[in-house]
Amino acid sequence: MTTIDCCETVKPTGARAELAAFAVATVEKAASMYRAWANRRELYKLGDLNDRELADIGLSRSDLFVARDVPVHVDPTARLGVLADINRRQDAARCVS
Repeated sequence: MTTIDCCETVKPTGARAELAAFAVATVEKAASMYRAWANRRELYKLGDLNDRELADIGLSRSDLFVARDVPVHVDPTARLGVLADINRRQDAARCVS
């Protein structure tokens, strides 16, 4: 048996645990905000596409405006995904009729 085999993992307790949890939460929040900011920039690039190109990816110009209006810290591409799914279902319903 080696020393490594019998050692237990030491977990921080008390103030150290709270500080570690706060640091992890802060880093995750910062990463989430950066991701939302970067995806918002990509959303603006979608505005350069014409209406036919947007339709090819299941979106309309009004969908871009709806997604743009979410709060700054929220990822707008998540809203675009929902809107594209709604558009796809509506188009499928029209084809069945």
